[in-house]
Amino acid sequence: MTWYHAPHPALTLAVSHGAGGGIGARDLQALAATLPPNGVTVALVEQPWRVAGKKLAPAPKTLDAGWRDLWPALTTPGLPVIAGGRSAGARVACRTAHDLGAHAVLALAFPLHPPGRPDRSRAGELLGARVPTLVVQGGNDPFGHPEEFPDGAHELVPVPSADHSFAVPKRAPVTQDETLLTLTDAVVEWTARLR
Repeated sequence: MTWYHAPHPALTLAVSHGAGGGIGARDLQALAATLPPNGVTVALVEQPWRVAGKKLAPAPKTLDAGWRDLWPALTTPGLPVIAGGRSAGARVACRTAHDLGAHAVLALAFPLHPPGRPDRSRAGELLGARVPTLVVQGGNDPFGHPEEFPDGAHELVPVPSADHSFAVPKRAPVTQDETLLTLTDAVVEWTARLR
C-alpha cells in the first residue's frame, strides 16, 4: 500500500489496480495527487498477487479474498472508506463493498463485459454494490461504452474519447491532461457530496 494523506481527511479512498497493470496507472496516480488537498486520503493498493510477483490475476473469489484480508489495514475508526478500483479492481470493490461496510464505491473503467461480448454482462456486480457508486468510464472503452450501462443505483461520468486506460488518441478533440481533469474533477465533486 502507498498512502497519500490529506491534512484533515474526511474520507479515505482505498483503490486498487486492474488485472493488466499496477498502482502506477495514470488514473490512480492522478487521484493520488488530486484528492488529498480536497480532504480525501488515498491508499493505492497493490493486490497481493502482484506483490507476490505473479503476472496473471487469480480467479475472482481469490481476488475478493485478498481484498477482504487487506481491508482492516485500510480502515481508521470514524473515517469512512470508499472502496475503489480500476477494471478488475472495480469489480472486486463492487462485489465486496456491502459486506465490508464500505461507505461507497468508485469504479474506474468498469469492465461491463469482455470486448465484443455485450451478451456476457457483469452489470449484476455493479448494481449489487448496494452503496453509493460512481462509475467513470471512457467513451471508447471496449469493455463497455457509457451508453451500454444499465440504469441503476450508480452515477456514471463518461470521459470522451478515452479508452480502457483513459488514454486518448492524438487526434482526439481533448488532450490527455483534459481527460484526467474530467476524471479527477468528477471524483472530487462526488467525494464532497459523500461527506
